[in-house]
Amino acid sequence: MENESFAGEGARNAGNITDGPDARDIEVAGSLRTVLHRLIKLLRRETRNEAQLSLTERATLGLIYQHGKLLPSDIARMEKVTTQSMSQVVNHLFELNYIHRSPSADDKRKVLLSLTPAGRADVEQRRLDKQEWLARALHEKVSPEERELLMEAIMVLTKLIDE
Repeated sequence: MENESFAGEGARNAGNITDGPDARDIEVAGSLRTVLHRLIKLLRRETRNEAQLSLTERATLGLIYQHGKLLPSDIARMEKVTTQSMSQVVNHLFELNYIHRSPSADDKRKVLLSLTPAGRADVEQRRLDKQEWLARALHEKVSPEERELLMEAIMVLTKLIDE
């Protein structure tokens, strides 16, 4: 019996999924969601936030960093907030000198947002802080063998998000 369920799992893992998720899939999904959520919260807590930026403000900076230039309406859509809320976020980031506004070449009525050197430095510092904290935690709490397992798990997680 044990061999049959193992063979079934192997077939499922090989990509021959014929049924929907089973109880074990649901358990793994719940545990993964919980641990990732806790890790993200911990990384946020361990990262400096001198400017007292909200999560949406930090996410906005990250999106602009990633894309170079964005319309406020595109950021609002990506962050699932109203354009009015995004306007407040943009105004605050502009007051802090983290973003620059420039007219769109396509439509002069539209404004593109880009990062100022201070905004770019803030994003890069946050990323560095998170990476350094996580590296220290891995060094202090995780064995070399467990780090190798994490690298394998990262490859599996990458398969989940790659299209």
